[in-house]
Amino acid sequence: MAFLYREPLEDPGAVLRDLMRRRDVIVAPGSFNPAVALLVEKMGFEATYLSGAALTGSLAMPDLGIITLTELTAMTRLMSRVVRIPIIVDADTGFGEAINVMRTVRDLEEAGAAAIQIEDQVLPKKCGHLRGKMLVPPEEMVKKIIAATEARRKETVIIARTDARGVEGFDAAVERAQMYVEAGADVIFPEALTSLEEFKEFARRVKAPLLANMTEFGRTPYITVDEFREAGYKIVIFPVTTFRIAMGAIRSALEVLKREGTQKNLLDRMMTRQEFYELIGYYEYEERDKQIASKAEELVSRKR
Repeated sequence: MAFLYREPLEDPGAVLRDLMRRRDVIVAPGSFNPAVALLVEKMGFEATYLSGAALTGSLAMPDLGIITLTELTAMTRLMSRVVRIPIIVDADTGFGEAINVMRTVRDLEEAGAAAIQIEDQVLPKKCGHLRGKMLVPPEEMVKKIIAATEARRKETVIIARTDARGVEGFDAAVERAQMYVEAGADVIFPEALTSLEEFKEFARRVKAPLLANMTEFGRTPYITVDEFREAGYKIVIFPVTTFRIAMGAIRSALEVLKREGTQKNLLDRMMTRQEFYELIGYYEYEERDKQIASKAEELVSRKR
């Protein structure tokens, strides 16, 4: 349905919490713009993930926390007005200290976020699967979590990500996660675990809903959704998959266009005009426009 005629979710966090109660596992593919989010919804997924890495990548910037809260809030709002599935929003380190995190939560909640994810890295943050990360002291992250939970006015889910596995070791990641749960985090996200056994052990030791990141080209081996479900994970994200696929497909298309001077041999790889129009509800816009014109014509004719 065309977004102009869809009612937004009144409390996206409540919808996500209900899904978490009813589903063994929630699969949330990454979206980096509203059209992708709409396609994720149309393909039957019940949630989507607005990745900081994918969004900054789409803006031709590195994933170093240099995106602004204004940019992230704007994209969250654009996405939330076109889909009626919960959006999990990656807020990196929260855009500052505890008091800044309160502003971050308020802004993203108002923009339609169902869940807000905050991590325990020092700025400039890095991709969770790269070397050279630095962590804030645990008490600093605990302050941010407390601030986030106190700032929300709806049932927005607060996700605490720890990058400790690659910096301080597995046991430290578990200890931090346990503190974050006590501070009020609703979901724990252990970043860059290196085996399915580590994911299982983490789930045994951390008693909270857990989120697993199944990114590509990282430290985590390729683990299936079913394996994560069996390991006790409630949410599985594929944060940058759609962006990487899109960039690879565009590069291939440009190679063909440069070599052949025509797009004829690319047509079978494209979403057609008809398919895209159906996705965005194009014909509903036309129909609504006709209805408005008819009402206007009727009103004017009565006055003549």
